[in-house]
Amino acid sequence: MILLVDLCYRPGSLGEAEFVRPIADIVQACGYRSEICHFTEWERVNKDGTEAVILCGTPLKDNLFAEMTECFAWIRESPVPVLGICAGMQAVVLAYGGSIEENPEIGMITVRCRVSGDPIFRDNEWTAYGLHRFGTVPGNEFIVLAESDACIQAVRHHTDPVYGVQFHPEVRNTWVVERFLSTLVSHDKTR
Repeated sequence: MILLVDLCYRPGSLGEAEFVRPIADIVQACGYRSEICHFTEWERVNKDGTEAVILCGTPLKDNLFAEMTECFAWIRESPVPVLGICAGMQAVVLAYGGSIEENPEIGMITVRCRVSGDPIFRDNEWTAYGLHRFGTVPGNEFIVLAESDACIQAVRHHTDPVYGVQFHPEVRNTWVVERFLSTLVSHDKTR
């Protein structure tokens, strides 16, 4: 089972339909079950059978999660792979002591790979959809995998199976979620 974390300001908001459900559709198309939990409910969620966690994006001005960094301390100790998408990448970076800064980007962007040999980011360049108010300053804990003209677009933790993408793969880059699942998650899809 893949646990999808909703970072929107409240459970069941319209943002869930726009930013979380499309990720659930990709996960299902890959043959995995998924469950959604709101980031404020993390401690109360039964995580038995969780094979990976994906922190989903939020609407442009929905940044409550960034004021509640204590809700993401678990990321550093996660026993399963973690992928942060947009606001999720920001939460991941904040959990490891990095920071975020005002750096808006809206619309189609060109993303360029900075490293070779990564199992998820192996393409040289691609077009993606960016919709964010903040960019990340990941610090020394992360390898910067890709960037646009405006900001860092993808990171990987040096030792932990933790990734982050600033763009929205649910719009036209579903391969990010597909490769994350096929590369880092067990292949027992019956869970």
